[in-house]
Amino acid sequence: MVTYNRQLDRTFGALADPIRRAILARLAEGESSVGELARPFDVSRPAISRHLRVLERAGLVRRARDGRVSRCALDAGPLREAADWVDHYRRFWEAQLDALARYLDRPQPRPTKESLP
Repeated sequence: MVTYNRQLDRTFGALADPIRRAILARLAEGESSVGELARPFDVSRPAISRHLRVLERAGLVRRARDGRVSRCALDAGPLREAADWVDHYRRFWEAQLDALARYLDRPQPRPTKESLP
């Protein structure tokens, strides 16, 4: 039976969009207002708000009101679980590639006249 990790699904879903990844990169530098986050993008403020809601549902962003201004901060905790998941498969593929390299590096017998077609 396949089990699903909903938090991991939400994290990877949030990371699937380049605007959301750019927002996280900006927030890694420090807290920012929604307006400051929206500035570099050629999308509407409501679109930025939708992106932020996806990031909030994934637990990657915390938003707090400061008067009329919404301030956002990165919460990188869910990224640790995603990084661990990726690392597990990285180790798997590195082992596979190492085995292939060992196989290819084995000395090969030289063909003899008898073995040629």
